[in-house]
Amino acid sequence: MESYTVVRPEHLNQYGHLFGGCLLKWVDEIAWIAASRDNPGCRFVTIGMDRVEFHRGVAQGAVLRFVVLECRRGRTSLTYDVNVYADDLETGREEPIFSTAITFVRLDEQGQKLALPTAECARAV
Repeated sequence: MESYTVVRPEHLNQYGHLFGGCLLKWVDEIAWIAASRDNPGCRFVTIGMDRVEFHRGVAQGAVLRFVVLECRRGRTSLTYDVNVYADDLETGREEPIFSTAITFVRLDEQGQKLALPTAECARAV
């Protein structure tokens, strides 16, 4: 799945660059949307994010592109690779700014782990 957002003034830190926490929020939210769309009817919560390393700062006005792909599926959890790129609309250049793997677990309504549907069933819905 791909998604986009624009970096606005309210997303900037005191130095004029994107707050890392804003980026992490977007990564978590967009990856959760991908997992939920790939597995309709499943209730997911985030249980972990691999390495958090920002490759470069991002200025106001940059358009961020998020590329989210499932990479691992366990019995009750699944992991998505997330790559984020910043587009400079003035130059047309795109640069990688962040990548991670984020893991979700499926829970029932009581908060207990629940088996995932098979990959074939999840995509057929």
